[in-house]
Amino acid sequence: MTKASQIPYGRQWIDKNDIAEVVKTLRSNWITTGPKIGQFENAIASYVDAKYAACVSNGTNALHLACLVAGIGPGDEVIIPTISFVASANCVLYCNAKPILVDIYEDTLTINVEEAEKKITKKTKAIIAVDFAGHPANWSKLKKLAKTHKLILIDDAAHAFGSKYQGHKIGSIANLTTFSFHPVKTITTAEGGAVTTNNKSFYEKLLLFRNHGIEKTSELSKKFGGWYYEVKSLGYNFRMTDLQAALGLSQLSKIDAFIKKRRSLWKNYQRHLNRLEGIVIPKEEKGVLAAWHLYPIRIKEWVIEKSRREVFEALVEAGIQCQVHYIPIHLQPLYRKLFGYKLGDFPIAEKYYSQAISLPLFSSLTNQDQTKVIKTLKKIVHEG
Repeated sequence: MTKASQIPYGRQWIDKNDIAEVVKTLRSNWITTGPKIGQFENAIASYVDAKYAACVSNGTNALHLACLVAGIGPGDEVIIPTISFVASANCVLYCNAKPILVDIYEDTLTINVEEAEKKITKKTKAIIAVDFAGHPANWSKLKKLAKTHKLILIDDAAHAFGSKYQGHKIGSIANLTTFSFHPVKTITTAEGGAVTTNNKSFYEKLLLFRNHGIEKTSELSKKFGGWYYEVKSLGYNFRMTDLQAALGLSQLSKIDAFIKKRRSLWKNYQRHLNRLEGIVIPKEEKGVLAAWHLYPIRIKEWVIEKSRREVFEALVEAGIQCQVHYIPIHLQPLYRKLFGYKLGDFPIAEKYYSQAISLPLFSSLTNQDQTKVIKTLKKIVHEG
């Protein structure tokens, strides 16, 4: 059991090899931006079958950077599912553009492509699709839609590092894909993120914008001096450190084991909760291999005669730290104030949110702890 009999909903897996790699980097000449960054970027690009990867300081900055290099700006609209962490929409606001929220599919909880198409206008520049809980969005439909309307596709794959869609790795499908390496994700760099792309122009802009818009080349140094650089654009300090990259490289060496464990835990939940009356379990579509960042269930309170809140609080009381992912973005006060969204705008998302609980799922979750989660949930649902 975990410390004090508390089971977290998510947790990193750090071993002695991870620690040794970070310590080795601490003892090197580079602890900020150094050689480990390039090594980690090459490893990420190779793993997801993309041409390029650029590491950044966190997943939110990855989204912001993707929007910047996509050219999103004032007057543009970007379509986004309302079920996601608010950063998926905030990144559009950072660019002084307008996020256009849409509903989700009831089964996969990913962006409803048909609803997205209804929201396309002359101002629409891009679609940000979210691979929710690690399950990929419908990228076949999204690519057709983007091609028809000449839109840029951005994949918010914060949940989906290691997932596959129809044989393709997430990270190689959209025009730009963003990842998060927060501690509860498939691999971690503590905080950190990355953007992958197959577009060389996008890649060059990623490198420029993440480092203050500075360009420093051998040609410039030869012409003006070794100290010389030029600020080509308004940029940001979105850089990752070598310490983070060292941890990331070590974590990436274990990615297959991490995904195998997450999928094993997911399958075990599926077996034990599949026939639990009043509980809806997550679905994995044909042609998808999800890395399963989350295990979101839904509580049918009209069946079990208990509210989602009652079930949630009973689990917490039993030492099981569950979570809810997420409060729909359109119901957040900021988005109501800015765009006039209201309750009832996106009924599928709102229904899901009213029922949702994410059960613990992480690579270091023991079989014993998962059994406790399952038995406790069954008892709460059907025994009082």
